[in-house]
Amino acid sequence: MTDTTETAPSTLSALVETLLEQLGEDPKREGLLKTPDRVARSMRFLTQGYQDDLDEVVNGAIFHEPCDEMVVVKDIEFYSMCEHHLLPFYGRMHIAYIPDGRIIGLSKLPRITEMYARRLQVQERLTNQVAEAVSRVLKPKGVAVISEAAHLCMMMRGVAKQASTATTSCMLGAFREDPRTRSEMLSLVQQQSRVR
Repeated sequence: MTDTTETAPSTLSALVETLLEQLGEDPKREGLLKTPDRVARSMRFLTQGYQDDLDEVVNGAIFHEPCDEMVVVKDIEFYSMCEHHLLPFYGRMHIAYIPDGRIIGLSKLPRITEMYARRLQVQERLTNQVAEAVSRVLKPKGVAVISEAAHLCMMMRGVAKQASTATTSCMLGAFREDPRTRSEMLSLVQQQSRVR
């Protein structure tokens, strides 16, 4: 198998150079000389989630606990790239689950979010992927994920609405089946944090 880690950035750099030319710029201009390499490195970083594996991200941080009350981690920051325009969207994700005798290390929920956010995405898919990943590794009684995001593709182009945000949700298990459970989770997410 050929190692593409060395050739991929130079291929990306060449594509960026062509893009600059197509936009009417001179890639040999002083300010743009290193731009193709910078953009290539930046795109590799912004899409590094393709290289991540869910089991490696969780890294065995599942613990047996006789706990069956709701766990909520709120305000997980995320940054992603819209697959339609290659422009960023960013926001906050709230993850809740109801354990079934097993809990996950709390830091793993932001790591799972990051893994899926660092791919070309749409917000709807990102929300579902995070919920399904938590469900797969933890096998809880239910998982709920809500994400709120601002999209530069709506802010910088097209309708150019700077105050618009999008909210998406995915409810699995008890959160889908029991309106009281879903209502409790929504109430907890909306509460102002007293920690800060």
